[in-house]
Amino acid sequence: MTAPLALFDLDNTQAGLVRLRERGWRIGIVTNGRDDTQTATIMHAQLGDLVDGWAVSGAEGVKKPETELFAIAARRCGAELGSGGWMVGDSAKADVGGGRSAGLRTIWIDRGRAWPGGPAPERIAHDATAAIESLLAESR
Repeated sequence: MTAPLALFDLDNTQAGLVRLRERGWRIGIVTNGRDDTQTATIMHAQLGDLVDGWAVSGAEGVKKPETELFAIAARRCGAELGSGGWMVGDSAKADVGGGRSAGLRTIWIDRGRAWPGGPAPERIAHDATAAIESLLAESR
């Protein structure tokens, strides 16, 4: 999952990630930005221990929507892109487009916006908490 901190309720998101992992989900973060900034954000939000791995574009030299950034994160989570998975994010191009190109199903966090067009995500959620609840409902 990738989203600036302002896009989600931190306590509910952390609790949701714990619940996903308890159900066997492997969780990664794929994010664009400077390595130091993004890593500090992940640590400040106390997400580092709640995910299996992450890939930051500034550290890897490749940006979303390029498939390679998703592949790096998947490997760090002990998975391969071909094994399925989900990308949750708020960017139609970087998250939904990149996730789909990487062979992932997608959930777009709309933040009250209308879908801008193009190949649609499998699901749309208002925020990260709703996206996590959608994934938890699938794994029952």
